[in-house]
Amino acid sequence: MQHNVVELSAVTDTPWQSGVGVVAPYDFALDRELWRWAPDDISLYVTRLPFVPVPVTVDQASALSDGDNVARATRDLLAPEPLVVAYACASGSFVNGAGGERLLWRSILDAGAPSAVTTSGALIRALDALGVRRVAVVTPYVDSVTERLTGYLHEHRVEAVSSVGLGLLNHIWKVAYSEVVQAVRDADRPEAEAVFISCTNVLTYDIIAPLERMLGKPVLAANQVTMWAALQAIGRRPVAHGQHLVDATDQTTAA
Repeated sequence: MQHNVVELSAVTDTPWQSGVGVVAPYDFALDRELWRWAPDDISLYVTRLPFVPVPVTVDQASALSDGDNVARATRDLLAPEPLVVAYACASGSFVNGAGGERLLWRSILDAGAPSAVTTSGALIRALDALGVRRVAVVTPYVDSVTERLTGYLHEHRVEAVSSVGLGLLNHIWKVAYSEVVQAVRDADRPEAEAVFISCTNVLTYDIIAPLERMLGKPVLAANQVTMWAALQAIGRRPVAHGQHLVDATDQTTAA
């Protein structure tokens, strides 16, 4: 017993945590992937938007972008006092264009979040930080949703030089790394300055750096840019290994 008391007395520092709130779609299945970018002293407070009985289409993305639901989900996260709230859905934040993304961002702030990011807003910030204006796009979506993404990019003066969509209507989280790698190979073009892999339900953490080495250019992914922007907003750097976005940008200064 005395031995245990001595060990306990040696513990002098309380490991306080800072929080990042995450508003995710109802079918989001990759909580653990988001955590992989989080430093040890950062906690993620994740909540989900209401279920919508539709497949992954423009209709679903539009439902996920409902400002009232996003505001309600944000308020549900505020009790543990997150320093920033991230809306972690690509299609929901680009489906209504640049104006729709800005409305989502404003909904989060108006609900009481001290700072806010969205996946699609984070994408534009990442492209700007890297000086990228021509991008190859990979998505799990049907064409009508992919077209909303390329239109959103166009509004921000970013050209989608090519796009490959997997045409999925559900179970996107089950897409294997090998399928993503092949889609990136198919989408890449010499004129593309970077590749973007859309959808926060697509696993990407382990393949970003290898793809960048293979292609010789930045590869951005939805969960990556979301966590990068959220952590940057609170002056922190994501945990990543050889990912160009993280290595090439200053993560120590909040945007």
